[in-house]
Amino acid sequence: MNLPLRAIFLLAALFGIVGNVAAESEINSADNAWVLFSAALVLLMIPGVGLFYGGMVRKKNAISTIIFSFAIMGTISLQWILVGYTLAFGTDIGGVIGGLDHLGLRGVGMEAMEGLSIPSLTFMIFQAMFAVITVSLITGSYVERIKFSSFLVFSLAWATLVYDPIAHWVWGGGFLSAMGALDFAGGIVVHISAGVSALAIAMVIGPRRGFGRDPMEPHNIPTTVLGAALLWFGWFGFNAGSALAADGIAANAFVATNTSAAAAATTWMFLSWRDRAPSALGIVTGAVAGLAAITPAAGFVTPIAAVPIGVGAAIVGYYAILFIRGGRRVDDSLDVLACHGIGSTWGVVATGIFASIGASGLLAGNPSQLFVQTAAVAIVWVYSFVATFVIAKAVDAAMGLRVGNDEEAVGLDISQHGEGAYV
Repeated sequence: MNLPLRAIFLLAALFGIVGNVAAESEINSADNAWVLFSAALVLLMIPGVGLFYGGMVRKKNAISTIIFSFAIMGTISLQWILVGYTLAFGTDIGGVIGGLDHLGLRGVGMEAMEGLSIPSLTFMIFQAMFAVITVSLITGSYVERIKFSSFLVFSLAWATLVYDPIAHWVWGGGFLSAMGALDFAGGIVVHISAGVSALAIAMVIGPRRGFGRDPMEPHNIPTTVLGAALLWFGWFGFNAGSALAADGIAANAFVATNTSAAAAATTWMFLSWRDRAPSALGIVTGAVAGLAAITPAAGFVTPIAAVPIGVGAAIVGYYAILFIRGGRRVDDSLDVLACHGIGSTWGVVATGIFASIGASGLLAGNPSQLFVQTAAVAIVWVYSFVATFVIAKAVDAAMGLRVGNDEEAVGLDISQHGEGAYV
């Protein structure tokens, strides 16, 4: 090799080294560690959902209810890396869906993601946990009566056709993002989509045998309280991790999250105390409603604004449950619509009222933000309900959603899994 050519190769190598150092310097170690840890916190929430729901069902369906969340951790994680991530965060197509440029995580690696100080793989796995837990939340609407095979097919179809497009609309450069809709950590993407979809599939699958006639009391409230504790703990990763950096916004979201949960739990406690007694189940349900409500707002509002958001979540959630149960209108078994759908609908609208950090809401002199938030809620409500209703009907027609009467009577633990929770 002659001298000029060697010089060219030497310069190329030198610039390559410099380029690698520059690329590595774009990654902030603290930010990366925080978001990875937050992803782990959100992962912990998923079995938390299983325990939260599992304690509220009858003991013959405890394993079935808990295992829904664990099964989803497997199936939806695989769906996400194969196709879900690219549909949500691939190159925008008409503001509606992401392209297939990241199919099978193609182009998603260890380098810093554009505009962020974390690797694209870190962002991907953090978002994966959101996809998984959203599907897990819906399970509370159809527990105690769905076939396990149908549950798997429905969950995969729903993640692909409902969750992934909505995530793109809000976070992936879609049309709701272009409208200016604010959703810091998933009030629209996670909780409204899950809550409204829970209503749709509950309507298709129908009520449990004996609904409104036979007692269907929770079999293990301590298990539910443990699940709620895991949810509250993991929610700090859910909301504060959505800052995608270890910065002041993350700290604000952390404090606002705790404040809203505290306000909602306390409010729900007094509401139930006035009517009957301050039940443990009511207190933890209130906390979860407050967590759902602050999710869209956590990085946009001050901690003090989280107080009315939490109080409002408890009020709307509490009376939504009484309204739905009182009329026996639909068997949304574990109140997913009231807790997550209604609670977060209030939270998204409240973001348009109280936003003052990085965005302005009504009280900060921008009434148009409230209109945008309300429009986003309406669009996602309609799409989630219609799409889920169609998917549930299709699965029901193809393979049947429900177990047989005898299987439901003996319980899904034995009929679907061949094992019981208690000896």
